[in-house]
Amino acid sequence: MNDPFPPSAWERRFERVVEIVPYLTLATSLVISLASPEQPPGGIPRTLALTALALVWILGVRTLLPAAVRGRRVAVTAHFLGVLATAALLAFHDPIFVIYCISGFFLAAHFAPSKWTFAAVAATSVVLYGSTLDWSQATIQLIAFYLAIIAVQTVAIGGGSIAGIKIEERQRIYRKAVSDLQTALEENADLHAQLLTQAHEAGILDERQRMAREIHDTLAQGLTGIITQLRAAQRVEDSDTHVALALDLARESLTEARRSVAALHPHQLDDAHLPEAMTTLARDWAQSTGVDLHVEVTGDRIPLSPAIEVTLFRVAQEALTNVAKHAGATRAGLTLSYTGAVVLLDIRDDGTGIHDPDGRGFGLSSMRQRLRGVGGSLEIESTPGEGTAVSATVPALQGNPR
Repeated sequence: MNDPFPPSAWERRFERVVEIVPYLTLATSLVISLASPEQPPGGIPRTLALTALALVWILGVRTLLPAAVRGRRVAVTAHFLGVLATAALLAFHDPIFVIYCISGFFLAAHFAPSKWTFAAVAATSVVLYGSTLDWSQATIQLIAFYLAIIAVQTVAIGGGSIAGIKIEERQRIYRKAVSDLQTALEENADLHAQLLTQAHEAGILDERQRMAREIHDTLAQGLTGIITQLRAAQRVEDSDTHVALALDLARESLTEARRSVAALHPHQLDDAHLPEAMTTLARDWAQSTGVDLHVEVTGDRIPLSPAIEVTLFRVAQEALTNVAKHAGATRAGLTLSYTGAVVLLDIRDDGTGIHDPDGRGFGLSSMRQRLRGVGGSLEIESTPGEGTAVSATVPALQGNPR
């Protein structure tokens, strides 16, 4: 199982340093000790023997142990006590080995964060200063001075070690939270894209069903009538009447075909974006109805995808048509708002209102179906005698600039 809070690069480097510090300090102390010209009788053999003991302890209790055993508290404690004991023997034999005693401060990090960290630092400080103190010349003041140094050093090194670990833990938790948030955002983005794709596919299906109904109700019936009249003309001598009816049906069918094609893409959007097309629509509507219509566009305008622009334009057309047919309004307003993630279309009037805003009339159903097809929604607020507000919301999916 993966560690949810893996060590940072700094922690991994520090752990490698802690592993090699005992070897470095022991080797440094040995080289300086052997290089000293003043050696007591039998001093070099004792130095080599004690150094070998320290080296064997480091290798046997730490380096050569399996990683699973090496990390246990018993093994860590035994390793630390052995290093400190051999350091004390070497330092009392030759004071230069206080360099090796410094290893204890690094090894104390294995106990962090706990009270044993302070104990390990304090023990190391006692050995370090105790081995350098000339106890035959020691005074109460000197001992108190050393004890003060040991106390300050214990608090500073032990507390700093624990504080560093706590800070690193918080940073790991922060990094994990940021990573989880990034993953959640990516998953939400994928989910949003899937929902938009599904909504778009649903919109295509709704549009196909609408076109199928229109073809069935208009073009198919017109063509059936034309065929019927032409067959009737073949069976009678005076066929002018049937041919004339067939021509009338053909003209009506052609008109319906053109209307259906025009419904797929408004000509107002051929050479203009949505704000300009809305302005043109509003101007023509106000001129034809005599209703005062105020148009406002807010936010940073961006080119939207053709499906979004056509949907909002058709919703505006249908809403204004309803105002002209049913509201009896004297004033109306159209607001197109670009708000970043979504685009809002609001159409208001001061007419008679709608008695059933949740009704399933053809106009309202058509608007809802169109908006659902692009992942949008429709809200209607109306009070009888106080007007109506129609609000459409769609995602601000950008298209290619024209």
